[in-house]
Amino acid sequence: MAASPGWKVYDAQGNYQAATKQIEAAASLMGFYGDGATIRYAHAARCIVWTEGAEEVSAMESYDIVAETAYERRGY
Repeated sequence: MAASPGWKVYDAQGNYQAATKQIEAAASLMGFYGDGATIRYAHAARCIVWTEGAEEVSAMESYDIVAETAYERRGY
C-alpha cells in the first residue's frame, strides 16, 4: 500500500482540504484557498511550513519560493 502524500493543505478555517506529493502542487492550491490557508508537512499545526497572506510573497507568485521556504522550515 502506498504512503499518503506528505504535504497537507488546509483552508483559512482550518479545514483539511487536500494532500499532495509535491510542494509545488500544494502551493498552486493557495491561490484557490486564499489568505490564511496553510501548507503543512503532516497534519499537526506545528508542521505548518507556509501560511498564505503571512509570507513576503503569495504562493502564486513563485512556487519555487514556497518550496525553498517549506524545505528550509522542515530542516532540509
